[in-house]
Amino acid sequence: MANPPSLTDRRSADSSPSSERRDDEHGALERATPGLATPIRAAGFWTAIAMPILYVPVLATGLSSSFDGLLFLGLLLGNLLALYVGHAHRR
Repeated sequence: MANPPSLTDRRSADSSPSSERRDDEHGALERATPGLATPIRAAGFWTAIAMPILYVPVLATGLSSSFDGLLFLGLLLGNLLALYVGHAHRR
């Protein structure tokens, strides 16, 4: 009697476009800066983890001025950039 395929067999048999897209994104940084790709990804990963701490003082004082609003948006965009760069760290 044949056993059904295991989960790992099904995963290896699937060739999803999202995994190919991830490989392409991962390879772009390696092609641009081959020696610095790993440290850049690590810095992006840890920056994305630590950066939300900076939201607390900005939000605690309130977003009453346009400078505070722009500072918050800048921090938010910087965090999104760090998440994008560091998303493949240790994969």
